[in-house]
Amino acid sequence: MGGDAHRSQGAALESADSWVRFHSFLHGGTSSLISTLTTVITFPLYKTVFRQQLHSTAVRKAVAQLLSEGPVKLYRGVLPPLLMRSLNGTLLFGLQDTFLQQLRLWDCAPSAARPALAGLGAGVLEAVLFTPFERVQNVLQNSRNDSSLPTLRSILCKLVLRPLASGYYTAFLPILVRNALGSSLYFGLKDPVSETLRACGCSPVASSFITGVLNSVVISLPLYPLSVLVANMQAQVDGGRGGVKGSWQQLWDARQRRLALLYRGGSLVIFRSCITWGITTAIYDQLKRHSR
Repeated sequence: MGGDAHRSQGAALESADSWVRFHSFLHGGTSSLISTLTTVITFPLYKTVFRQQLHSTAVRKAVAQLLSEGPVKLYRGVLPPLLMRSLNGTLLFGLQDTFLQQLRLWDCAPSAARPALAGLGAGVLEAVLFTPFERVQNVLQNSRNDSSLPTLRSILCKLVLRPLASGYYTAFLPILVRNALGSSLYFGLKDPVSETLRACGCSPVASSFITGVLNSVVISLPLYPLSVLVANMQAQVDGGRGGVKGSWQQLWDARQRRLALLYRGGSLVIFRSCITWGITTAIYDQLKRHSR
């Protein structure tokens, strides 16, 4: 009788954990889906930054390039980030919560470090799954590919013929480092920052939004050069030939070995990221509170 009761209790706990993890996937997907509206609205801003990352041009010149190309091409390349944004939150929050539950069961790390470690694991899987999306997006956004690769289908066909390392998974290593560190920092800082803000009198929604904004600044600022490197490695179908080290040296020389030129467009990226992650964090936390 005692053994049956113990097994029944264990099954109930496992079912409850599965339900919690399902809600994490659901809430992450919902918050990201809603925040995709900001992706659509700010895509011209993102494309302006991409031109700055690729050609090291001033904002005025990048905007002039986009205006000269016309409104039809302005949203060329918007589909991959929309898909990424919708799927990203679903997997990122869901996987992090799944890893967090496993770390609690194994009891193999200090409780304060578990959210960051779970975020690290989620970031690694995120890089594996979404590098091809980012690769296609960067090829689409490069105006130099418009004539030779006019459609999404032509880009997909071209990339599939190449080896993975120089095709869909070009610049995988810097993306892996960026996503793993970014996710680890986000989830490691999320609860402590939010709790501090609530202790200072902020409402739950305001504290979640400000937490997302602050975390985005802390993450985006040091990791921005990796995004510039990725954009330059992935923009051409045959890009990244020199590997990460060679591509970085080429980029650093092209920016005249000056951090100011390397961070060109960085303020716009960080601003956009702050708004997006502030909204995503606020919606996710609100959904999580209501489900409880």
